[in-house]
Amino acid sequence: MRRVAIVIFPGVQALDVAGPLDAFAEANRFTGEGRGYDVTLLGTVAGPFRASNGMLMSADRILSEAGDGHDLLLVAGGPHLPTAERNPELSDWLADAVHHVPQYGSICTGAFALGHAGLLDGRQVTTHWQDAPALARRFPRARVAFDRIYLRDGPLVTSAGVTAGIDLALALVAEDHGAALALAVAKRLVVVAQRQGGQSQFSPFLAAPADETSPIARIQAHVMAHVMEDFPVAKLAEIAGMSVRNLARHFVEQADMTPAEFVERARLDTARNLLEGSDLALKVVAYRSGFGSADRMRIVFTKRLGVTPGQYRASFQRPAS
Repeated sequence: MRRVAIVIFPGVQALDVAGPLDAFAEANRFTGEGRGYDVTLLGTVAGPFRASNGMLMSADRILSEAGDGHDLLLVAGGPHLPTAERNPELSDWLADAVHHVPQYGSICTGAFALGHAGLLDGRQVTTHWQDAPALARRFPRARVAFDRIYLRDGPLVTSAGVTAGIDLALALVAEDHGAALALAVAKRLVVVAQRQGGQSQFSPFLAAPADETSPIARIQAHVMAHVMEDFPVAKLAEIAGMSVRNLARHFVEQADMTPAEFVERARLDTARNLLEGSDLALKVVAYRSGFGSADRMRIVFTKRLGVTPGQYRASFQRPAS
């Protein structure tokens, strides 16, 4: 029996708790008595409190009564965590608790709580795509991966936003009990496809400016419609109708990335869709995505997603209908 503790608090994201909890509970249906998961909810406060969606939650124990002997410690996320001040009690407790568990981590924005406890320094981590830039700014010694569904760096495991906590839990079940059992759990949860850690949570469309008529929006629309073309900065500036210097500044302000990074992510997104939905040769996928060569595409996939295009296709290609 693997003992799992999940830290919860007022304003916690309910799905960050319920998703992994259900995955572990369903795993117990298949593992046999004494071989599954014993999950405890640890609260920062006593008594029932409201989750961010208004649901009433109650912890099994408060932090001071947590005790030792857990095998996995996870901190759930909450919408307020990216902007919240450091909670000294929680931070001090986490900093000490990780010395007594072989594995620890976070779900979604729970990574901010780990950061305040000094547990992200030098580690590769992920969180919700919208909050990843804030995590990188707030904890500059962390190596934040903006695109990953979940990550493992030594004893630390982190997941992307909300439902990605289910993916993380399924991955841990697969490590403990094998891929077949994890797949059975995924089917019970009606998870269409268990996403692997290398699958991207990012699409360039997610970063579109609020004003669809802005020069930056025009650039993004043009890139997505003509992804096979070359896009030197001068060409993008011409499309936007501004100088190269002003383009770079305004693009970062509105899209939170450089123009070159957007182009690369747009090509990555196009390649992902082609790999998932076609049997095109890798060199054809690379050409149609604007990478120019399969070697260049492989370099970007490895950097951004941690897998090669071939590995990505093997994991995520949709079956023919």
